[in-house]
Amino acid sequence: MSQIDIEAVKHYLLTLQDRICEALSAEDGTPFREDVWSRPGGGGGRTRVLEEGALIEKGGVNFSHVHGEGLPPSATANRPELAGRSFNAMGVSLVIHPRNPYVPTSHANVRLFVAEKDGEAPVWWFGGGYDLTPYYGFHEDVVHWHRTAKKACDPFGADVYPRFKQWCDEYFYLKHRGEARGVGGLFFDDFNQGGFDNAFALMRSVGDSYLDAYLPIVRRRKDTDYGERERQFQLYRRGRYVEFNLVYDRGTLFGLQSGGRTESILMSLPSLVRWQYDWQPEPGSDEEKLYTEFLPRREWIE
Repeated sequence: MSQIDIEAVKHYLLTLQDRICEALSAEDGTPFREDVWSRPGGGGGRTRVLEEGALIEKGGVNFSHVHGEGLPPSATANRPELAGRSFNAMGVSLVIHPRNPYVPTSHANVRLFVAEKDGEAPVWWFGGGYDLTPYYGFHEDVVHWHRTAKKACDPFGADVYPRFKQWCDEYFYLKHRGEARGVGGLFFDDFNQGGFDNAFALMRSVGDSYLDAYLPIVRRRKDTDYGERERQFQLYRRGRYVEFNLVYDRGTLFGLQSGGRTESILMSLPSLVRWQYDWQPEPGSDEEKLYTEFLPRREWIE
C-alpha cells in the first residue's frame, strides 16, 4: 500500500481553495474576505467569505486542518472501533448562494481523515463530492452538471459515478420533508480503494472538476431577469438548505462537536431565508416544476 502523505494533501487543498476563490471572485468582481483561525484543541484553518457581491449574495470557501487526541461522537457513530484514536482531519468545503434565483446554489467539499493509535496501522479515508440546488430547473444545466461529475469519476472505474451519484441522492435527502435538497451530483465517504495514491487521485479529480461543472451554469443564467415572485421562492427554498445543514449534515456536526470555529462552520448558511406555513406552488407553474420534474430522483445522463 502506498504511504499516507498528509502534507501533499494539505498542499493540494490550499491550492484548490486558491483556485476556486480566484475563479469565483473574477466572475463576481468582488474579492473574498479571509480569516485565518486556530483551534485550541489543535489545528486551524483559513476561511474565505464573499458577501453582497454582484453575483454571489453569500459564498464561503473554507480550508480547515484540525487534529486532536479523541474523536468526536459524529466520527465514531458508524465506526465505534475508532473510539479512543487520535485524528487528523483536513478539507476544503464551499457553499455558493447566488443572488439571482435562476443561478443554482452549489456545494462542494473534499477531505481526508486519518485516525491513529499506537501500535496499530493508521485508519484513513477520503470523502467529498458536490451537489447542485436549483430554484428554477433547466434540463441542460443538470445534464451538464452530471456529465462533468461522471467525467471526473470515469478514470477510476465504470461503477464509480453511478455509486457516488446514488450515494449523493440518498445523502442529500430531507427525510422529514420527503424530498431531495436538489438535483444531486456526487457524494462519497470512507474511500480508500486502490491504496492512498489512487484514492488521493480520485479526490483531486472531483475537486478539480467543480469549477468545470458550475461556472458554465452560472454564466448561462446570471443575467436572467427576475422579479419579486422568483426572489421570494428562492428565499423559501433556501429554508430547505438550512434545515438539511443543521439537522443532517455530517460536516456541520463534526465541526461543532470537535470544537471547530463556529463562524466558519456556519458560513454555509445563506444571508437571507424565509419560511412560510404550508406553502404550495401553483399548479402548472415554474415553481411546481422544480418539485415534479427536478427534485424526484432520476438518472440525468444515459
